[in-house]
Amino acid sequence: MMRIATLCSHGGSILQAVIDAIEGGTLDAQIVLVISNNSRAEAIRRATRHGIPTLHLSSHTHPDEAERDAALTSALAESAADWVLLAGYMKKLGPQTLARFPQRILNTHPALLPKHGGRGFYGRRVHEAVLAAGETESGATMHLINDDYDTGPIVDQTKVPVKPDDDPETLEERVKIAERALVVATLARLVEQTEADYA
Repeated sequence: MMRIATLCSHGGSILQAVIDAIEGGTLDAQIVLVISNNSRAEAIRRATRHGIPTLHLSSHTHPDEAERDAALTSALAESAADWVLLAGYMKKLGPQTLARFPQRILNTHPALLPKHGGRGFYGRRVHEAVLAAGETESGATMHLINDDYDTGPIVDQTKVPVKPDDDPETLEERVKIAERALVVATLARLVEQTEADYA
């Protein structure tokens, strides 16, 4: 069974989609830890309701950046996670965490990378940029994390149309639905690949 640690900053709708897939029997995995840099994040409450261990790590708990990176690395290692999923996590990972989990940290981004990604492109800002560019399609991307924003190898993408009457809110909602499905499908495929490797 795949062991997943999830990092979230706010609502946790992607986390909930993964939880629902696991509890519904469509994803053979376990969320072993949810970490947030926001002690008030709804993601923390979602995890608690489902009996998933949680941890708050931020500049409040660890003002020194290197110490915070070390604490995150230690917590993830102790959880024995096979994969780390960034699901709306708004902080850049440090070098210790990246070194401890090479090619094992997945991020989801609400656009078709390499377009509309990078520093400052998050949340509704992404959808505003898509509309401003006159794109006819958008979507979501799953990619591996490296030491820069949204530049790691792409694992998978899903597309949605940009409709003529879209505004940032309507486009965001359509992308969110597709993004949640993409995350679950990507994780399920990784589970299948792992099982095949050990068959």
